[in-house]
Amino acid sequence: MFSFCIILYGLFSGVLLSQEPAVIKIDPDRKIGAIDQNIYGSFLESPRRGLYEPESRFADENGFRKDLIALIRELNVPVIRWPGGNFVSGYNWEDGIGPKDKRPARLDIAWNRIETNQMGTDEYVKFCKLIGAENFVCINAGTGTLDDARHWVEYCNYPKGTYYSDLRIKYGNEQPFKVKYWALGNELDGPWQLGHKNKEDYVKFANEAAKLMQLVDKDIKIIASGSSNYPLVTSDYDPKDGWIDWNDYVLDRMVGNIDYISIHRYATQALRGLQDQQSFANQMSLGAEIDKLIKITKGLIEKAMEKSGSKRPVYISFDEYSARGNSLAGSLMLAQHLNSFIRNADVVKMANLTFLTSLAGSSPDGVYKNTLFYPFYLYSKNCLGTSLDVLTMCEKYSTPLYKDIPYLDVSASLNESKKTIVLNVINKHETKAIPADIVLQSGEYTGIAKAHEINGETINSTNTPTKEEVKIVTREIKFKGNSIRHTFPAHSLTQFEIPLK
Repeated sequence: MFSFCIILYGLFSGVLLSQEPAVIKIDPDRKIGAIDQNIYGSFLESPRRGLYEPESRFADENGFRKDLIALIRELNVPVIRWPGGNFVSGYNWEDGIGPKDKRPARLDIAWNRIETNQMGTDEYVKFCKLIGAENFVCINAGTGTLDDARHWVEYCNYPKGTYYSDLRIKYGNEQPFKVKYWALGNELDGPWQLGHKNKEDYVKFANEAAKLMQLVDKDIKIIASGSSNYPLVTSDYDPKDGWIDWNDYVLDRMVGNIDYISIHRYATQALRGLQDQQSFANQMSLGAEIDKLIKITKGLIEKAMEKSGSKRPVYISFDEYSARGNSLAGSLMLAQHLNSFIRNADVVKMANLTFLTSLAGSSPDGVYKNTLFYPFYLYSKNCLGTSLDVLTMCEKYSTPLYKDIPYLDVSASLNESKKTIVLNVINKHETKAIPADIVLQSGEYTGIAKAHEINGETINSTNTPTKEEVKIVTREIKFKGNSIRHTFPAHSLTQFEIPLK
């Protein structure tokens, strides 16, 4: 146990604290793997969620919100997954091409609304170009057909001289879109999904779709639909044939034909059934859920690769997750996910936050930077290069679901081109600041670091168009040798940029 004495300590804000320093050890030689910038991707489903609004006074000539585009560009979002989501499992992509006055309005039975099809493939590609993002298209593997899948690739990627490539040219796009990433459907194991399939039927369809699509364009990257039906998500969950069994079956039979398997997880679902789901301690425990799903899926990938003898690598695309909420707690929830992706950089090579528009608040006077914007900005801007294996020794706590959760949630990266170590530390304690010794176990340092802190007065602190209760505060930290003493305030995210000589 830690010994306790009450001291007044805190770089950014004075707090009462009572424990011995934690220890964070960083060795630049202990490398996990390259951080793929695509972990800072996002996801779109309904384009009317604050993005495509031709009637808005903020709309550009394409119907997109200019204010949102300007804000999103600051985040360097590298890839956008579209068009679903549950919506895609009933979507006919041909409804969304051609003259807009000829496009049919359809009943979207996934969300019980009318889909006007005014934003389709061409508009999506144009939007991605405006923000500098790669395309990541999810096909309809629910009610869709194999022909639908291969024709969509032909429309997007084939140069010219075929029916669908020439149709693209006719509609004003001479050059192929070169859509790189293609998902083989969305959440097909979920009974809520249109065209829901068992694992046998899914694999039969998905393998054929992958084959046909890659015959049209051999350079595309294929993402298989991993499980999304976890315990407590629906009453139909079968523990004898659950999410692990789905992923195991898909990988065993699709390794060699795919490049990624998806994970979809809205982590707060794990708290269902608990009496105090919304407690800060429970919310801050969910990084353990993300780590667990990644660890198990990584093991299933390794097993399938070994059995098959395939040399085609398979990675994880964590292409739906959410931080939920414009609050400080939401900021820290988002940071937990990003820390987990960095700690597992050897296998997590794609992640897509639900939704892109969740990174901005919206008001009649335009968009503004909500509480999720700031952690995403710090990570996407600074956490590049190589993930480092960090040793953290600190006080722990337990919840009804998870045991021995460190109060300090830590990740680190080495950017060799910039000669900088970036350290991310979330203090998950609601009331206590935690002092820590950051030990840089090798290398020589300039003795001056930057510390960017995201915090607020309470876990419910929020941002509005006129008031920013959660933002980034940056300070310069001076230190000697290879050790930094710092106190991490309660309920905070701190990112250090530590330059090497």
